[in-house]
Amino acid sequence: MTAQTVDSTALAERIAAIASDRKAIDVRVVDLRGIVSYTDFFVICSGNTERQTKAIHDAIHEALKHADDRLLPRRTEGASESRWILLDYLDVVVHIFTPEAREYYRLEQLWGEAPARSAG
Repeated sequence: MTAQTVDSTALAERIAAIASDRKAIDVRVVDLRGIVSYTDFFVICSGNTERQTKAIHDAIHEALKHADDRLLPRRTEGASESRWILLDYLDVVVHIFTPEAREYYRLEQLWGEAPARSAG
């Protein structure tokens, strides 16, 4: 099964829950349906340190890889530096930041018109 065949809302919620279980802070689900054509949701969260952002990444990747639907991200960026890690599951794009990187890039402000909610 691919990310396209999984309900994007359920996938975003599952990813947010996994991140929360790994003690991610300020987990937000941003609904981009009808705003952009390349994805339905962003899941944005932070880890307190680069080590924690990597642990959040690893938990999401492993949980989805070993789930019944065996999801793998289409692309992963930033895992080696761990300041901003991106996992692209097509309909859901995950952004895991350190607090400094999140403040610098401010994705929530960039997509301020999109409906967003806290998760976890």
